[in-house]
Amino acid sequence: MSFTYPRNEKLKSKISIGLLFTEGKSVSKYPLRLVYNPGTFGEGEKIKIGVSVSKKYFKKAVDRNYFKRVLRETYRLNKHLLIDNLDQPYSFMFFYQSKDRLSFEEINTKTIQLFEKFLLQIKKEE
Repeated sequence: MSFTYPRNEKLKSKISIGLLFTEGKSVSKYPLRLVYNPGTFGEGEKIKIGVSVSKKYFKKAVDRNYFKRVLRETYRLNKHLLIDNLDQPYSFMFFYQSKDRLSFEEINTKTIQLFEKFLLQIKKEE
């Protein structure tokens, strides 16, 4: 398993992002939220993910960019939890939704819990 975040895993399509917000389902683990929707991608692509931090909570772009970097890093380190357990391709949007400034370790722990909660929800839906 490679711990990379290549270009083909980045969610960039406006259509896919729009579908996430109109048809997507959500799972939360404070202060993180994961919106997901089954999708179809190119050959060998199982996952596409985008990250977002609200301007409402962090007015300065420096702060928003810091938390986006942390979210991407926690995803990169824990994506094996998703890839190993998914049968079909999914697109995700990963949000940080709090004014609280959690440390990297706390966000990483919450990310693992969020991914596990997502996998449980997927199993229930099947």
